Amino acid sequence: MNPLFTYAPPTGPLDVIHHDDHILAINKPSGLLSVPGKAFEHRDCLETRVVMTYPKALLVHRLDMDTSGVMIFALTKDVQRHLSSQFQKRQMEKTYIARVQGLVTEDTGTVDLPLIVDWPNRPLQMVDFDRGKASVTNWSVLEREDEVTRMELRPKTGRSHQLRVHMRELGHPILGDRFYADGPTIAAADRLQLHAQTLRLHHPDGGEWLTLQTSCPF
Repeated sequence: MNPLFTYAPPTGPLDVIHHDDHILAINKPSGLLSVPGKAFEHRDCLETRVVMTYPKALLVHRLDMDTSGVMIFALTKDVQRHLSSQFQKRQMEKTYIARVQGLVTEDTGTVDLPLIVDWPNRPLQMVDFDRGKASVTNWSVLEREDEVTRMELRPKTGRSHQLRVHMRELGHPILGDRFYADGPTIAAADRLQLHAQTLRLHHPDGGEWLTLQTSCPF
């Protein structure tokens, strides 16, 4: 975490989307770490809060601190392995909502740019065609506002900061993005305008499709 930013996570009860014998799904608020940071003051996170209420919960994936939306936890080791395998094999379908700077002219498109950590400036990521890992994002325009475009983003891969970097490279950084946007674009929103709205997966008990969804808060 950038030391220039004070960590002041939101408070309040867990927003449970789905809970059964195998899976727990939570609507993570923006501003809350998914897992504990290295510093003592960064120990508060969604994983810690979840385990306090659901002691058997096991981490499966993460969202950026500034991103809100669907996060799932497994309730057994076998389910954790099952869900992790779905992520690794890209069998899950993820949909994000973002508001970006400027008017996107095309209605749909794909960003296919390999990413790698910008090591001297970590946790920032950068495009690197020689060493980067494949990163693909499909997108479509939902609405055009005054100098702002609301978009649906459907990542095919799950690289760190993928959507944030891909939107910047598209020429339309996400509003409120303190890592990849300029001053006016950061100031245009009081939070990162990126929300993990839906996650569609094969339920580990029987394999039926399960769609987990939350309302976009912006």
